Amino acid sequence: MATLPSICSKCLRQAIRSTPKPTTHRTFTASASKTPSSASTTRRIHHSTRQRTPATIEPQNHSNATPYTSGAVRGRQTDQAAAAQRQPSRVLLQPNNLFHSYTHSPSPEIRQRAAFMRQNAYCPHPDHHASSEGEEAVAPPRHVTHECPDCGIPVSCSPDHFVDDYASHLEICDLLRQINEDDHDLLSGRFFPEFEYPGPQIDEAQVNLTNWDTLLYSREFNAVNEERPMRQVTRLLTYPITVGSVLHELSPYSLNDRLLPEGLRSLSALRHTLHPPRSGAGVDIKGLRPNPPPLRLFILGARAESSLPREVWLQLSHLFPRSSFHLIFIGPESMSGRDHEYPLPERTPINPFGQIVEDRLGGQMKISTYVEYYHTLHEAQHFHPFDPYFDAFVLFHPGLGHPASSHEWAQTLPQLLETKCPVICTGYTEFDMERDIAWVKETCGGEADLLMRPGENRFRSLRWDLNDADPGDVSCGNWGVWAFRGKRYEADEYRGKGTEDGSGGWDR
Repeated sequence: MATLPSICSKCLRQAIRSTPKPTTHRTFTASASKTPSSASTTRRIHHSTRQRTPATIEPQNHSNATPYTSGAVRGRQTDQAAAAQRQPSRVLLQPNNLFHSYTHSPSPEIRQRAAFMRQNAYCPHPDHHASSEGEEAVAPPRHVTHECPDCGIPVSCSPDHFVDDYASHLEICDLLRQINEDDHDLLSGRFFPEFEYPGPQIDEAQVNLTNWDTLLYSREFNAVNEERPMRQVTRLLTYPITVGSVLHELSPYSLNDRLLPEGLRSLSALRHTLHPPRSGAGVDIKGLRPNPPPLRLFILGARAESSLPREVWLQLSHLFPRSSFHLIFIGPESMSGRDHEYPLPERTPINPFGQIVEDRLGGQMKISTYVEYYHTLHEAQHFHPFDPYFDAFVLFHPGLGHPASSHEWAQTLPQLLETKCPVICTGYTEFDMERDIAWVKETCGGEADLLMRPGENRFRSLRWDLNDADPGDVSCGNWGVWAFRGKRYEADEYRGKGTEDGSGGWDR
C-alpha cells in the first residue's frame, strides 16, 4: 500500500484497518522495518527529526489482527498532546452564561468581593434605622447575608427583610443585574476587541464630539455593535475624552449649551495653545520652528485614573495632534496598586517629592506622578509660575462637599483660585455635583467664577458601578461635569446701572 506524502497518522491508521486481512500473520520486527513499508514511510513523514526506534510488537489476535507501528502510536500521542494544549486553562463564560451569584461565582475575585460585602455592608431595611429624631431603631444594624435571586448580590440581612423591602430594591434590581453580568464579562477570559485603540489621525479627518457614537466612528475605533462592549470601552475612555471634549475647539459645550462667558474666555486661552496654526515646520534645518511648551494638566486627588493603561490617555493627545501634554497625577492614592510596577523612589535633594516620570509615550505626552497632597507642592512653589494659557486643573469625583473628604480640600481650594486657571470637575451623580458646588460657594467667599453650569456629561461612562460598602448605592464614572476658576478683577469702563457685576454665573 502506497502512502501520499501528506497523509497524517490518523488517516494512515484508518487505511490500515480497511486493508484485507493477510492469510499469514507476520510479526513486524526491527529488521522488517528497514524495508520500504507503510510504517517506515509514516515515521519518515511525521517524525523525520526524531530518532527512529524499532517498531513495537503488538499481540496478535487471529480474529482481528491490526498491526500498530511505532509511528502510528507516536502520532496518536502527538494528537492527544496537541488537543490538551488547545484546552483552555480556565473555564470561559459565554455571553449567555454571565449571570452568577456573587457568593458562588466561578471567579475567585468576585467571591472575595462578596465576602467583603458581607463583612462591611449593612442591611438597608427601615427597621435598622430610626424613623425620627429621638426614636431608636427597632433592630440593631446587621450585615447583608441574603442575596437577591434576580440580581445575585447580597442586599439584605434576612429573607424576611428582603421581602418587606422588595419594592425599594426593585427600583435598582435590573441595574444590579447588569452590573453583575458586566463584572463577570470582564473576568470571562474572552478577547476584547473594543480595547484596541486607534493611533494618530490625519488633520483632514475631523473628530466629531457630539456623543460616544460619533466620536468612535470619526476616530475609526473598531465597530462596537452591542451594549455590553460599549459599556466596557466607555468605562476607561471617559477620563481622557471628558477632558478633551471640554478643551477642544469643536467642543459640544458652547454659549448655547451650559458654557458661560467667563468660561469661553478661559477655554479660548487654552484652545489657542492646543490648536496652534501651521508653522511650516519640516525635518530639515530650514524647517526648524520653535515649539510652545506642553499643556500641563494637574489631576488632583488621582486614584483609579492614574492606573489606567497609557494607551487610554494617549487618546487625549490624538485629539490634539499638533500639541503636547504633561499629565501630572497628584494625590496620596495616585500609586495605589502600582507598587509592583513602579516602586516609589527615595526622596532626595534632586527629587524631594519622589516624582515618578513616564516620558516614553509617543513624543506628545509625558506623565508625572506625585504621592503627595497638592497643597504641600503648592506651598513649596514646585510648579510655579502658572499660566492660564498652558495650565488647567482636573478633579475627577473629588468629593469637595462630602463630609468625609471636604476637610482635605479646605487648604487646597484657595490655592486653586489663586492660580486663575480653570478647574474642571466631575461628579458621580447630580446630588454629588450640587453638594460640591454648594461647598465651593460657601468656602471661596465669592472669589470664584463659574465657567460651565453643572449638568450631565456627554461622555460619561455608560457602565454603572456598585459601592461594595453599600449595595444600594450605584453610580457611573464622570456622570456630570462643571468648571470654575478664581475670580479675575479687571478695570472696565462704567456704563451705567444694569451692568452685570461679573459674578461668573453662580446665581444665573
